[in-house]
Amino acid sequence: MYSIYHFWQSLLENKSKFKEINKLDRFPFPKELLSCANQGIFPDLAIKINTQGYLTGGEFVELKDSNVYNVSSFNSTIPTGKKNIRNIVTSENGIVFKQMQNAGDDVFSLEIREVYYLVRGRKNEHQKICLIHGSFFETIPAEDLVGETFSLVVEEELDDPEISDNVKKKLRGALSRQDIFSRVRSVDKASVSMRFRVLVEVKPEANILNPKQFPEIPDDTLNFICPFHTEEEKMELIAMMESVLGVDVLRGINIFQIKHPFNGLFLAFQSNL
Repeated sequence: MYSIYHFWQSLLENKSKFKEINKLDRFPFPKELLSCANQGIFPDLAIKINTQGYLTGGEFVELKDSNVYNVSSFNSTIPTGKKNIRNIVTSENGIVFKQMQNAGDDVFSLEIREVYYLVRGRKNEHQKICLIHGSFFETIPAEDLVGETFSLVVEEELDDPEISDNVKKKLRGALSRQDIFSRVRSVDKASVSMRFRVLVEVKPEANILNPKQFPEIPDDTLNFICPFHTEEEKMELIAMMESVLGVDVLRGINIFQIKHPFNGLFLAFQSNL
């Protein structure tokens, strides 16, 4: 079976390695669970798809490493809880598609993938590590975030009364998609081409590594954090973790709730490093 829970299990089993590595991508991630692994290309890691059983697998994992207790910035990709594989794999000749296919995945059989971020922050001799669902950072949809951001620009810069609200609305709509910034554009007679990149930084209120905002995440801990909306979902998460880790291992895990200031409740599984 392949899943983010089994990935978390592998982190637990090798948690002592976190103190030995300077860069997160040097961690001995379980190759048998992964369909692809790339540095600098989203996703950094992808879990294999299950063809049988109750778990789908196929989750994306992006690595976020920092030398301070701040979540490192998101370059070009806005954090989100789910992504469509067709927006990631645009060509069957691409490296991500080939890796997934060689790993035995029917790549497009699972279009919507859950997204997790493996976040590490370090301070002096201490560190905090969180495998966290992308919805922790996606409090509004990515398209709305882009659209509303440019809406602010439009309102701030286009205050000419001759520019109608309808024109402003069209501008906001045209600039609401993240993918338009990744295209390379060439201007006549220019010796260089240009493309824009979206840089996203986590606010202090949603910085899971911030000890003032989230004192539940102390130094030298390894955490798995995922959302739930009902008591039934919460118990299902615990039962799922028990089925993967086993009862004895789960007894040594601290389980508690985190209240997100913007986005509801999350369940945390915590182990000391």
